[in-house]
Amino acid sequence: MEEQQATVSDRPLEPQRRAIVIGASSGIGAAIFEELARRGYLVAGLARREEELTAVCEKINESQPGRAFAFGHDVTNFGSIPDLFSQVVTAIGGLDLIIFNAGVMPSVDLDEFNFEKDRQMVDVNLLGAMAWLSQAAQRFRQTGQGHMVGISSVAGDRGRIANPGYNSSKAALTTYLEGLRNRLTRHGIGVTTIKPGFVDTAMLVGAKRTFGVISPDEAARKIINAAESGKQVVYVPGWWRLIMIIIQHIPSFIFRRLSI
Repeated sequence: MEEQQATVSDRPLEPQRRAIVIGASSGIGAAIFEELARRGYLVAGLARREEELTAVCEKINESQPGRAFAFGHDVTNFGSIPDLFSQVVTAIGGLDLIIFNAGVMPSVDLDEFNFEKDRQMVDVNLLGAMAWLSQAAQRFRQTGQGHMVGISSVAGDRGRIANPGYNSSKAALTTYLEGLRNRLTRHGIGVTTIKPGFVDTAMLVGAKRTFGVISPDEAARKIINAAESGKQVVYVPGWWRLIMIIIQHIPSFIFRRLSI
């Protein structure tokens, strides 16, 4: 995409916060992209689907001129990430917050064991996050400040029959984020793990059982609030924490017989 450059804040007495959102073309990511701009951030959105990303960016800039920047990117193109990270940080003039939201969850039948689908989920949901957040960690460690957010899932709290590959990718992401947090908090750098439940996005299409579904806009507000308040692990909505405590403590010989 055409290179863009950050403009001077229209509120010069306030510190200008700068953010990156990976996976910003739709759903929760697009809502985060828009909410950050509303809160005064200069924000770069990245996504593989450039046309959809550009539309979100243009919508933001209609009401918040000069706040949003779009960069087309496939997170599985790992080799391009170091240079692109530097390019994006330069374009927005710094970095205070990075949110990794990119994720895929292809449909998997109960009698299907498909390594290509499993690998796709690990590549995007886990390795993409590691590639981007490691770049941010290096920068934040050097500057002594910054905050990282990874969008995991309640699905990573236990292995379920429906999609073991997705469960595994999110469980591994949760563990990776915990490791980053334990390593970086002593240096003044925050790491927040977000575990959404059911959110009204494309991933929910075709889901057989849902309840307590929230909108992407509501999820985005809760996610950014969690990051700005320095929370460590946040379920979205918060009542999912209690549900997952119960699910985590169901004995294995019972849990394997359940369709949850």
